[in-house]
Amino acid sequence: MSENTLFEMKNVSQVFRAGAVETHAVANVSMKIAKGEFVAITGRSGSGKSTLLTIAGLMTKPTMGEVLLANHNTALLSDRQTAALRARHIGFIFQFFHLISDLTVEQNISLAMHYGKMPPSQIQARCQELMAQLGIEHRKAHFPSQLSGGQQQRVAIARALANCPSLLIVDEPTGNLDSESGYMVMSLLQQANQSGQTILMVTHDEDCARLAQRRLKMNDGHLQ
Repeated sequence: MSENTLFEMKNVSQVFRAGAVETHAVANVSMKIAKGEFVAITGRSGSGKSTLLTIAGLMTKPTMGEVLLANHNTALLSDRQTAALRARHIGFIFQFFHLISDLTVEQNISLAMHYGKMPPSQIQARCQELMAQLGIEHRKAHFPSQLSGGQQQRVAIARALANCPSLLIVDEPTGNLDSESGYMVMSLLQQANQSGQTILMVTHDEDCARLAQRRLKMNDGHLQ
């Protein structure tokens, strides 16, 4: 990997087998993402976007090919080493938020930092910083069920950014939101990118994709 490359896929394929039938969900994909870049991947349902994202997020090992992140070739790592690399370098934002219902806003945001063994004083300071930045400080003691969809997504963004990940993986960030909340969420992602955050986003929304620095398209498992 070059000094400016954060993430790279080399000839990556993902093949699913059901008896004698093979489905190539991802077909010989190669791509690079530079540090600080905002890349959007679009494509119709079934094109392979979600499978590609699970591979990029180190949640699935590809059938073939190599995935490199922060100068680590994940093909050479054990499952435990891969999980540690994912926890250290990747933050996730999902369409359906995946907040823990019986934890408050502040507790949801701080959870990843507790897992990362950050000192309590730093956890509290980082939580306050993120909540203020994302305009949810007044909601810190509320539970997810007491929040609007846009507010829940802001909490999810704060949680994803809490450990200062090298790469932010974003899956359909506006797919479960009204247009106003979706615009706000995309503005927050743009602000994060302008502050130096590297982002890989999958979206079916062309308007969202246009806000990225670079756009790619998935079609029948191929990246174009």
